Amino acid sequence: MGRPASPPISGPVPIAEPLDLAESVAGEEDPGASVDLALSAGSPGRSDQPAGQRGDEPSGAQAPMAPGDEAPAGTPGTGEDVCPRCGGSGQLGGGACPDCQGTGKVNVGIGGA
Repeated sequence: MGRPASPPISGPVPIAEPLDLAESVAGEEDPGASVDLALSAGSPGRSDQPAGQRGDEPSGAQAPMAPGDEAPAGTPGTGEDVCPRCGGSGQLGGGACPDCQGTGKVNVGIGGA
């Protein structure tokens, strides 16, 4: 046996009110939960660049990287470690280690994320 059939709708069907996207649709009080169409991506005055730097400006000189480095020195979330290829000696096969360029150190990500 099934559910009884719903009664037919008689008369005009009410139209729902338009959504106000400036308010949270989930009812939270968190202002970040609402959609702010005025500040959407691509609007003038907003940048994804660090403070004090415009997106169309070069970011300045980057620290030189050795082939074994995962990121430039000073990058947040990285640190200096012993070169795994030469074991920190800086020498490999009678010459400078190609991964650390003879320093015995490489810059690698830390934290395991």
